[in-house]
Amino acid sequence: MKTLFKSIISIAAVLVFTTSLSYAEEIYKIGAVNAKRILQESPQAEKAMKMLEKEFSPRDKGLLAAQKKIKALEDKYNKDRAIMSEEERTKLERDVADKARDLKRDQDEFREDLNLRRNEEFGKIQKRVVVAIQKIAEENNYDVILGEGVIFASSKVDISGLVIDYLKKEVSSAP
Repeated sequence: MKTLFKSIISIAAVLVFTTSLSYAEEIYKIGAVNAKRILQESPQAEKAMKMLEKEFSPRDKGLLAAQKKIKALEDKYNKDRAIMSEEERTKLERDVADKARDLKRDQDEFREDLNLRRNEEFGKIQKRVVVAIQKIAEENNYDVILGEGVIFASSKVDISGLVIDYLKKEVSSAP
């Protein structure tokens, strides 16, 4: 009886071992990308940021100049209000309040416009990144590439550097 029991256990062990080997042959190649890193380090993102800065810089400078004017009016009011007539004080208070309200509105519009353009430009870049990831996956025989939602990916599976290199090549080969 003991011999039969040992034989059954031996056969079961062999079956488990051979089954494990057959599963081991089906190892998949998995990669992961860090989208934030790619968007920070890609030349396309750098180019987009410079373009947005150039596009929005004049408006930003205008807003800063308006802030300085309001500050100068406030300083004048605080300095001279004791010697101003009631009418002059009221007029200056109203002028400061109107300019501050206009500035706030202009700042809000500026932020909205900048965010809209930034989203537009980075949407284009994200499409390029997806294409780059797909090409790299095909060329390197990856079965799965993980992106957002990955809690941890070791450097062995992180292909973000490959994607950044691909995007750099894309820029250097562009006319």
